[in-house]
Amino acid sequence: MNNIRKKQENRFRRKHRVRAKISGTSSRPRLAVFRSLRHVWVQVINDEKGITLVSASDKELKDKGNKTEIATKVGELIATKSLEKKITSVVFDKSSYKYHGRVKALADAARKKGLKF
Repeated sequence: MNNIRKKQENRFRRKHRVRAKISGTSSRPRLAVFRSLRHVWVQVINDEKGITLVSASDKELKDKGNKTEIATKVGELIATKSLEKKITSVVFDKSSYKYHGRVKALADAARKKGLKF
């Protein structure tokens, strides 16, 4: 049980280390990523007002594929939703995750659709 607690504490520290340097404003909101073992969620957040402007997840998609392909589609979905709300530039918040795999695929897909990081 002690190892699980240590992993949670380490993840919490990494998350707060990243969040200490990143903040979303009204001109450049924060694109926050959360991934679990099965799903991926993304939110565009204005931290000054404390509101979520746009959100997307793989639960909205009907497509199938491996986790990386689904994360790519979620990245495209969040980019189209953001551009509809006139949000063109965001700050990327990877939270405590490494920038590879699903997180990188999501970010690259959002960039290709026209969202600027």
